[in-house]
Amino acid sequence: MLSETIQSALAPVFLLVATASLMTVFTGRLARVVDRSRVLMERRLTGTGADVERTINELRSLDQRVDIINRSIGLCVATSIVVCIMVPMLFLFGAGTESLATPIAVCFIIAMLLLFASLGFFMAEVRLAVKTLRVPIEMLTLEADEATAA
Repeated sequence: MLSETIQSALAPVFLLVATASLMTVFTGRLARVVDRSRVLMERRLTGTGADVERTINELRSLDQRVDIINRSIGLCVATSIVVCIMVPMLFLFGAGTESLATPIAVCFIIAMLLLFASLGFFMAEVRLAVKTLRVPIEMLTLEADEATAA
């Protein structure tokens, strides 16, 4: 009986490990955005003209990315908390507490919805990052002009 209970508790534990791995990815992205923001804040103080405008626009985009990543991390943490609540419930259920079947199912559904939302925010952040990383057409033409002149 105990071995069956441990086996049934393993699936949520794998979910917990996967969620922790996702949080590692999310916090890594957050760190990179924060580092880039610091560089741009320094540049903002010393820049002039069009450079300042581009810097401010990128800082706005980075601010949005920080907000989205924070939401994603928060939802991942909430997923982990729900899973941590679910694991002991599974052990109690395995010990014969039949009334926990519905709460366990609800916890699992909530964890999946939270994880889904977290991944949705992550996708939004990635899309925003890609959108802001597009190379301006004037950069491409300048590069082509320089290559032709050489």
